[in-house]
Amino acid sequence: MLATTASPSSQFVDLDVPLGAWIGLLVVIAIMLGVDLYRHREAHAPTPKEAATESIIWVLCGIAFAGVIAVSFGGAAFGEYISGYLIEKSLSVDNVFVWSMLFATMAIPVKYQHRVLFWGIFGALTLRAIFIVLGSALISRFWWLLLVFGVFLVYTGAKIIRHRADESSGESTRGLGLLRKVMPVTDELDGQKFFTRLNGRRAATPLLAALVVIEITDVIFAVDSVPAILAVSHEPFLVFASNAFAILGLRAMYFLLANAKERFHYLSHALGGILIFVGVKMAVSHWYHMNTYLSLGIIVAMLTAAIVLSLRHEASARVDTKPAS
Repeated sequence: MLATTASPSSQFVDLDVPLGAWIGLLVVIAIMLGVDLYRHREAHAPTPKEAATESIIWVLCGIAFAGVIAVSFGGAAFGEYISGYLIEKSLSVDNVFVWSMLFATMAIPVKYQHRVLFWGIFGALTLRAIFIVLGSALISRFWWLLLVFGVFLVYTGAKIIRHRADESSGESTRGLGLLRKVMPVTDELDGQKFFTRLNGRRAATPLLAALVVIEITDVIFAVDSVPAILAVSHEPFLVFASNAFAILGLRAMYFLLANAKERFHYLSHALGGILIFVGVKMAVSHWYHMNTYLSLGIIVAMLTAAIVLSLRHEASARVDTKPAS
């Protein structure tokens, strides 16, 4: 087992992670991305069965890596990894719904969406790595940033609870405007290509415009999710690994849940509640550290309650709209 210590002030695990472990993690991520890209080399609209199967496989990969964490670093590290994974996976659901709205606004066919999302996820992994390294370094040097990040998460959580259905709808226009300042953008698709020729000049297709918009929205979501995960772990290896494995399954989850927003009526309330909870936890963590497994249990309870209440709400709505015999 590799060396593991705990910081007396924060009680978060502090791992002595060798360079080989980082290289191994990056190699595993690269292989998984390569396999996914090969499987979807032909443009097609995934069936619900295909999306469900891939979602399960991605979740199993995340859980399998949790086993590696437990064996290599111990139970405390395992708890922090699982907590981070669950938080990122939960917050990603809102991201999925925003993607669905953006693709609909930009009229991107379903069969081409996977290509956009693949490179969007690749960019997201790079962006999260930068955010995590900077966030961890800043927190280790300036403890009071825990209070700042915590208050920010509480504010964001309250905003999510009361968000409007059309929130973020202006991102597509903003992204297109940004891209058009750099190069011409065509109105027509050219298969799966990001670039084409327009009047003899190199021009971007709507797919590249969609990718730019996806990356812009991920910057917004990263600002929320990275501090949220730093509330349950300050170890960069655990934070990045949990973030990466949660993000890798986003494409499959998107095709599974993109059209199911109405089924999860109370999910945004749960996501907002989770952010408020981890925000408070982060704000007070310099003085009081909540047990990792207790924190994990609260998060699971919030998600479970949201799903159960949402399904009941949907069933009730069906009964109310059913015509009288």
